[in-house]
Amino acid sequence: MSDNAKPQRATGWTGWVAFCGMMLVLLGSFHAIEGLVAVFDSAYSDTGSPGLVARLGYPAWGWLQAGLGAVAVLTGVGVLSGNSAARVGGVVFAAASAVTHLLFSSASTAGTAIVVAIDVIVIYALVAHGREITLRD
Repeated sequence: MSDNAKPQRATGWTGWVAFCGMMLVLLGSFHAIEGLVAVFDSAYSDTGSPGLVARLGYPAWGWLQAGLGAVAVLTGVGVLSGNSAARVGGVVFAAASAVTHLLFSSASTAGTAIVVAIDVIVIYALVAHGREITLRD
C-alpha cells in the first residue's frame, strides 16, 4: 500500500444521505399506513375512484402502497448501512413514490406535494452523494 494515496473523506452530505435513509424508512411507514387505510376504508378519501387520474380502485392502490412501503423501509435500512444496491433501490422507490402520488393527487393534493418534494430530495442526495455514506468515519 502506498503512503501517497489520499483516503477519500466524507463531506457534509453524509448527514443528508443518512437523513434520506431515515426518510425512506419514514416514507415507507407512511406508504404502508396510507395503503392499509385505502384497503380497509375506501370511503376515507375525498375523491371517489372515478375522479382519480389512474383508473384503479382504492383497495388495489392500497395494496400497491403497502407493498411499496415495506420495500422502502427495507431500502432505508440498507441505505443507512451503506449498501450500494439499497441506494439504487432508494432512487427507484423515490421515483415510484412520486409517480404513484401524482397519479392519485386528487385524493390528497397537499400530501402529494409534500411527498413529491421529499422524494426529489431523496433522489438528489442518493444520486449525487450516496457513495459518501460508506466513507464515514
